[in-house]
Amino acid sequence: MKILAIETATEACSAALDIDDSCIHHFEVAPRRHTEMLLPMIDDLLHQADIQTSDLDAIAFGQGPGAFTGVRIAIGVIQGLAFAHNTPVIPVSTLNALAQRYADEYTHVATAIDARMQEIYWGLYMKNELGLMQQMSDEKVCSVLDATMPTQGDWFGAGTGWKTYEKELQLKFKENLIGFNGEVFPSAVDVIALAKPIYLEGKAIPVEQAIPVYLRNKVINN
Repeated sequence: MKILAIETATEACSAALDIDDSCIHHFEVAPRRHTEMLLPMIDDLLHQADIQTSDLDAIAFGQGPGAFTGVRIAIGVIQGLAFAHNTPVIPVSTLNALAQRYADEYTHVATAIDARMQEIYWGLYMKNELGLMQQMSDEKVCSVLDATMPTQGDWFGAGTGWKTYEKELQLKFKENLIGFNGEVFPSAVDVIALAKPIYLEGKAIPVEQAIPVYLRNKVINN
């Protein structure tokens, strides 16, 4: 099984290639440089593995929510790669991928990505028996005051929203927050972790059905 994944919805740009459970990847925090960096990253991974895009079984991507420009870049690249060989694609929530980064350490993860305009992209996730983070409630874009708070469990916070609104989010969680990282970004490696079971279940989709997730009607170029 050969799956390529990309994630460009935040300041970080990343690509990963998984071949039979062996994964190689590139990751760099490089705001506004995704367009120039992503294709060379992909080319290098394919070169390292000595395969062509035609050899890929599927292409996974972070579909957002996140920066409008970054999400558009992901859609444009997977369309260019997948259409040529009719390769199926696997959309993965960027918030879910961010939570998956901590699946080895925590059972519950609250993700918050700074959405600008005094808002955050917000999601709550719980690890299942397969070690995968599953969505517990609808992902949303909202003010910190309107973020849905869990009532049970010990929680770890992840994402840039935790840095921007550190005090506000800590106050909302109170005693059931066990820690947070406000400087972490989603990665294509975690997109692959979530995409592989979807592919094995036969739920990959044609590329023409792939759509971005913005959550916000009014988008800004961030």
